[in-house]
Amino acid sequence: MEGDKRKILIVDDDTFLLDMYAFKFSQHNFEVYTAPNGLQAIEKLKDGLKPDIILMDIIMPDMDGFEMLENINKDNLSPNSTKIILSNKSEQADIDRGNGLGASGYIVKANSTPQEVIEQVVQILSKKVAN
Repeated sequence: MEGDKRKILIVDDDTFLLDMYAFKFSQHNFEVYTAPNGLQAIEKLKDGLKPDIILMDIIMPDMDGFEMLENINKDNLSPNSTKIILSNKSEQADIDRGNGLGASGYIVKANSTPQEVIEQVVQILSKKVAN
């Protein structure tokens, strides 16, 4: 995988953050796909997108991140993707729920700079590849 661009699907209803993270990840050798909500992310996956990473917010209109994860699991969409939650919700119950739905990581937006988010995503991905 070294040298290859890793595909990341970023799902967030905040267009400023979505654009900013898309830009930052593209600068770090990622092929970036975006969706402004869970419904559009599910559609992209159903249309054949196979990202290495799905980075998702929790609080979104129409379908929140937890519902999105439930749907991805139920329909077995993108089973090889590393799913990571990026949210301002930092309660242990939310983290536990994300882990229970198969998230490999949980990053709190307010506690991380964009660079730290990228570093954490790369770290989570490298741990998963090592296993």
